[in-house]
Amino acid sequence: MGTEEIIREERTVLGSIKIADEVVKTIAGLSTIEVKGVAGMSGGLVGGIVEKLGMKNLTKGIKVEVGEKEAAIDLYIIMDYGVRIPDVAGEIQEKVKNAVERTTGLAVVEVNVNVQGIAFVPEDEEEHRVK
Repeated sequence: MGTEEIIREERTVLGSIKIADEVVKTIAGLSTIEVKGVAGMSGGLVGGIVEKLGMKNLTKGIKVEVGEKEAAIDLYIIMDYGVRIPDVAGEIQEKVKNAVERTTGLAVVEVNVNVQGIAFVPEDEEEHRVK
């Protein structure tokens, strides 16, 4: 398993169950890309490099802090121009919270959405953009 940090370990009658932090990050990333209005993820710093969402970098721009039974998640995202940011951010929070809780059994105490920028899509590209 390498140097991955284990964020949750649970003992059962048959043995232990361990969930790595990358698992929670991936679940959060998959939930985030389902939300219309999200253009990409940021590296987490204001001057960070913006990357388009894709399977390779689903965990980029996501930080997790996990206790024994609870998790806090920070997302650093780029939104599409023209969306109402509070609405999109609220939908992200709900989707991420529900997916992580349902999949891992952790109680998600907060999902912080940090909007790092706005992506402008030229009109001729907008028709071909898949969401």
